[in-house]
Amino acid sequence: MTDITIIQVVLIIIVALFAGFESVLDEFQLHQPIITCTLIGLITGNLAEGLLLGGQLQLIALGWMNIGAAMAPDAALAGVVSGILVLVQGASMGEGIAVAIPLAIAGQVLTIFIRTVAVGLSHYADRKAEEGDISGVASANILALMLQGLRVAVPAGLILMVSAQTVTAALNAIPDVITGGLNVAGGMIVAVGYAMVINMMASKSSWPFFFMGFALAAVTELNLIAMGIIGLSIALVYISIAPQFNANSGGGGGGNSVEAALDDILEDY
Repeated sequence: MTDITIIQVVLIIIVALFAGFESVLDEFQLHQPIITCTLIGLITGNLAEGLLLGGQLQLIALGWMNIGAAMAPDAALAGVVSGILVLVQGASMGEGIAVAIPLAIAGQVLTIFIRTVAVGLSHYADRKAEEGDISGVASANILALMLQGLRVAVPAGLILMVSAQTVTAALNAIPDVITGGLNVAGGMIVAVGYAMVINMMASKSSWPFFFMGFALAAVTELNLIAMGIIGLSIALVYISIAPQFNANSGGGGGGNSVEAALDDILEDY
């Protein structure tokens, strides 16, 4: 277990609060595990471990998204609580990843409950709007958002209050068949996440870059930063010479043709 100060506890709870906010706002993606675990790692002085844990959880969360009225498992609660268990309470990386899935399901139930409560707040805001009470409308919106933040911050605070020995005993009490099954399920969800990403980029013009990236990763020792720089450079060169981006370019009109071509490609998705 990492000994932490009151200031660190407060900062972790703030991270949890904003993760809950972002689970419904989606403005800065602060609820994603790669962000929450990294921030908790930075706060506790375990930045590398936090980034590693967040990266592995993010691969699982790639397959989680809300479709219509269907709620996806909650990445915010999973990332924050797993980060606390591993980076503060001393759980192993495997244990943190294994409990992420049931935590996400618990967070899914919590956010559905909060959203149900928010329906009443929406009606309250409608009444205040009819009365011309702008502050009442704002208060209803702020309260609904605070409830989403607290549904992550409160569990995070409770786990921070529990001793490392209690957490370790609880994790050790979970049968191996369950933790092993959860690890397998997490691996399957990673495959689903990759498949969704591939489906979004499936086009004749992008497939060569997809296979080129795999080939470079297999035959070289380039890290992700180097691969990203190479990919960005190739993309910029491709845009500058590809006919579909330059068909109507001439003089100062090239920028507009590129934007139009990009819009057409994005509309296909």
